[in-house]
Amino acid sequence: MPTRPADEADSALRRELHFFTLYRLLEAAILTFLLFGPIRQYLSEPRDEGIAKTTAIIYLFAATLLFLIRKRGDLQLQALIGIAFDLFFGVLAVYAMPNTRAGIVLMLMFNVGAAALLLPARFGLGIAAIAATGLLFDYFWNLAAGAITPGIGEPLMYAMGYIAVATLTNVLGRQMRQSVDLAERRGEDIASLAEVNELIIRRLRTGVLLVDQRGHLRLANEAAMLLLSDTNEHPGEGRDLRLAAPALAKRLDDWRKNGRADDTPLQLAPDLPDVVPRFTRLRAGSDQALIFLDDTSIVSRQAESMTLATLGRFSASLAHEIRNPLAAINYAVQLLEESKDLPTADLRLLQIVRQQGQRMNGIVENVLGLARREPAKPEHVELMAFARRFVEDYVASHPLEHDTLNATGAATTLTTLFDPRQLHQILTALVYNALIYGRMPGQSARVTIHVAVDETGAPTIDVRDRGPGIPESVAGQLFRPFFTTSGHGTGLGLYIARELCRANQATLEYVSMPGGGACFRIGCPAPSPLLGSG
Repeated sequence: MPTRPADEADSALRRELHFFTLYRLLEAAILTFLLFGPIRQYLSEPRDEGIAKTTAIIYLFAATLLFLIRKRGDLQLQALIGIAFDLFFGVLAVYAMPNTRAGIVLMLMFNVGAAALLLPARFGLGIAAIAATGLLFDYFWNLAAGAITPGIGEPLMYAMGYIAVATLTNVLGRQMRQSVDLAERRGEDIASLAEVNELIIRRLRTGVLLVDQRGHLRLANEAAMLLLSDTNEHPGEGRDLRLAAPALAKRLDDWRKNGRADDTPLQLAPDLPDVVPRFTRLRAGSDQALIFLDDTSIVSRQAESMTLATLGRFSASLAHEIRNPLAAINYAVQLLEESKDLPTADLRLLQIVRQQGQRMNGIVENVLGLARREPAKPEHVELMAFARRFVEDYVASHPLEHDTLNATGAATTLTTLFDPRQLHQILTALVYNALIYGRMPGQSARVTIHVAVDETGAPTIDVRDRGPGIPESVAGQLFRPFFTTSGHGTGLGLYIARELCRANQATLEYVSMPGGGACFRIGCPAPSPLLGSG
């Protein structure tokens, strides 16, 4: 789990408490060494040797104990107890050893400042006032006892020094803690922004590569990994761009030499889409380069969608204008066909006119379907029951003569979320294509709607035929708008079917059949966990 700012601030204060207790231990050790060490003979005699030695020993023990427990318990309470010991034993040491008064008073000044740094302002000033009072008390005690004193000015200056040091260190400590808190907050904000930026870069559909001056990859987002030559190997830090994409490395070298980029689409590996590389420096004067890989297939799809949207709006208005005279032509043909005075040759011509009128009407319907693109209204659909009903409705409205259309699938219940009306439209287009194109020469068409589940557990609907199949050169263009191999089609049926699938969070793809024939597979959304088991 990440460290919170409060934890960081507490850690910083405990670090300060560590040095404070270490300094106290040093003070106690020095005082003990002066009284019990080899230099004792060079010091003046204390006023009360018993009090001096007892004070030194107890102060050393207390300082050691406070140093050992510095990491546990309340921090401010430890600081308060520690400074209380410092002042108490310090005043005793000044009383017992008056000749070392100046040194002890100066050492205590650091204790007062350190305590003011760790404690709130009122406690810090209170401690300074207590220390000043202790010095004044010692002065007046010596004065009352008739001892030689340096004058009132010295304790007063020490007292003012204690208060000034306590005030200054408290202000500095408060500003330091505020700066630490601000730095922690800014650090968290920067870390969050860095995570967001990294997520955005990794999720960009444009490939992004960071390459150093030696041509080694430093960063590659997910889109770039998919566009590199070896998609199975993670292009981690240090990988050579010349090994991952030699053609791209050459473009980068050329750009670094002459400063001009080649906008010609580049294919980094077989079976991968073309990309247009764009280069820029990470910073001005930097040897590191950012490479943006624009997938031309995405750009083409976007341009295609914009073109189709514009064309759809234009075609919709045009189709409405065509339907009116077309309806009049069909009505006139029906009236002429009822006439008994027409010769057989004229009736044949009328039949051709009627057939072409129906074909024209189908083209208009496809164009209107492309223009409308109504949003999906998904419902819970039980696929096997839906497939059986569809076959019954289709056979009833489209006599098959010698062709066959069946629905097969597992006995288990398969449920998905799909717009029933749009699913019916998709199946109609797929079955129509299968009945027209999915037959061997001179044989009847056999079309099957098969309901199953894929390896991920998601339901699928296959529309299969027993025809000659689809050549590989054609299979890659099946779903392009206006692409058709027939002189009688519009090339919009499969495109509209796939767009309807996408509107329902489903997929439509062509699957080659090992034993011959063609299969168009609808990958339906996985069943909702809120649905019952049947």
